[in-house]
Amino acid sequence: MRTYSTGEEIFAKVNSLTSIETELPFSYYSLPYCTPPGGIKKSAENLGELLMGDQIDNSPYRFRMNINESVFLCTTHPLNEHEVKLLKQRTHDLYQVNMILDNLPAMRFANQNGVKIQWTGFPVGFTNPNKKDDDYIINHVKFRVFVHEYEGTGVQIIGTGEEGMGVISTNDDKKKASGYEIVGFEVFPCSVKYDPEKMAKLHQYDEVPSLNCPLELEKSQIIREQEKISFSYEVEFVKSDIKWPSRWDAYLKMEGARVHWFSILNSLMVIFFLAGIVFVIFLRTVRRDLTRYEELDKESQAQMNEELSGWKLVVGDVFREPNHSKLLSVMVGNGIQITGMGIVTIVFAAFGFMSPASRGMLLTGMIILYLLLGTGAGYSGVYLWRTIKGSSDGWRSVSWSIAFFFPGIVFFILTVINFILWGSNSTGAIPISLYFILLSLLFCVSVPLTLLGGYLGTRADPVKYPVRTNQIAREIPSQKYPSWLLVVGAGTLPFGTLFIELFFILSSIWLGRFYYVFGFLLVVLVLLVVVCAEVSVVLTYMHLCVEDWQWWWKAFYASGSVGVYVFLYSVKYLVFDLQSLSGPVSAVVYVGYSLIMAIGLMLATGTIGFITSFYFVHYLFSSVKID
Repeated sequence: MRTYSTGEEIFAKVNSLTSIETELPFSYYSLPYCTPPGGIKKSAENLGELLMGDQIDNSPYRFRMNINESVFLCTTHPLNEHEVKLLKQRTHDLYQVNMILDNLPAMRFANQNGVKIQWTGFPVGFTNPNKKDDDYIINHVKFRVFVHEYEGTGVQIIGTGEEGMGVISTNDDKKKASGYEIVGFEVFPCSVKYDPEKMAKLHQYDEVPSLNCPLELEKSQIIREQEKISFSYEVEFVKSDIKWPSRWDAYLKMEGARVHWFSILNSLMVIFFLAGIVFVIFLRTVRRDLTRYEELDKESQAQMNEELSGWKLVVGDVFREPNHSKLLSVMVGNGIQITGMGIVTIVFAAFGFMSPASRGMLLTGMIILYLLLGTGAGYSGVYLWRTIKGSSDGWRSVSWSIAFFFPGIVFFILTVINFILWGSNSTGAIPISLYFILLSLLFCVSVPLTLLGGYLGTRADPVKYPVRTNQIAREIPSQKYPSWLLVVGAGTLPFGTLFIELFFILSSIWLGRFYYVFGFLLVVLVLLVVVCAEVSVVLTYMHLCVEDWQWWWKAFYASGSVGVYVFLYSVKYLVFDLQSLSGPVSAVVYVGYSLIMAIGLMLATGTIGFITSFYFVHYLFSSVKID
């Protein structure tokens, strides 16, 4: 929290220009705007901000606490052809100027079809609805700053520096602690045609007359060659009862909150109902089979084995090594890493540790967690490899593959996207320096931890199979329908728990809305884990019942196929909800990031399903008495 005294100067900052039309951010100073007196200085950015394409710079917009003023900023040189083309392009693509004051983004309210809509930022310009060739620039901005008077009371201050701990007790101390907090920041954009000759006589921060916006088009500043554009702004300070801890509430209001609640509750009821039915049927069937089998004597068992088909007949093949066992171990290792990262991040966010005021912290936290969970990935992957193979041979190769499998996919997709973004001069492109930082984090943190986890996996006792595997593989009877059809279809149930929340998450990422209902997301995550486990177990049981002992990969993809549906939903979202997305560059960027998300989700959900199925099969066959 920062308090300001009356008259104290505060400078606003500017973030990248953004558009929901293109999804390509650009630097604020790529357009001919006024620059600060001391030159452009970049603010320190964390890993998450850089990856999201944020570029926060200082600006010449000066605010003096509790002083209402209307001031001149600067006049540009006559616009050249390139600048006019760029301004018109950014205007047509609906680019927004994003300003930040005391860490609060500028908020704007607009009326659309009679509905009041809340946006962050204000447009670069607007087009004449009657004459499409005429574009006008926003060169005058009205700011309304909401302030709350804070009076220091006898508060205990605990410091970690040399001052140690102290208590505000004297009147002087109270005065120092009191002041004004900024609790709201609204913006009203306007275009005004100034007389260049009059403006040429003014200096920066000289007073100009206040304006009543919006003005008629004749009085607005058109964008054309050789035109000099003068920039100005007004500031109005308004006392507010909103306290500092509640100042983000206005940004985090969910649009259509009631729909959100009903959707989630509906989803919960459907899932619990389906899960209950599945669980009861499954429990009764397996228990009945086992009880009947164990109650018979040996002769009757042998006779029943001849008469009955089913999972008991594949007892000598059920733990036979699957095809591509190394790839399965690698994918399960990566799945453990992604699942752990997702659970810890969402739990922390649900308990309020990921504040929206800390830009980029969510992404930064996820990357750090992923790196640190390399030990768990290496351990689980090598442990599974040892269990399948019966020895530790080749564990180093498995560990190295785990360390580079998912990061390799992500780096490849990011590199393709980056070359496209570099070609567009977008700030969304990852700087070369950040590439080296990410690679060094991978090699210096994730790889050693994954190898350590792999080594620990070789020291642990592998799972002992309850039954012996026959030397000759049993023939799998021909099926009426292809097994992959059932596997792919099984993904619809986990997707049913997820798709409503997915809409809000995609809107947050691509439409610039704040997403902050992590409590809901935590509930959905728990449901997703439960449903993935149940779906995979039921499908594995169904395959074993028709004497199909090749269940390993099917158990993984039964729940992992939800990734396919998430990707298809992302494509549907692109076609129907992001209809305004313009150009192949934007579409490629969107599809690339959607693919990373879908692959990560497939690995996580597939791992949950596979591990549950593995222990289910182990339990099932350890319950059968075998001579």
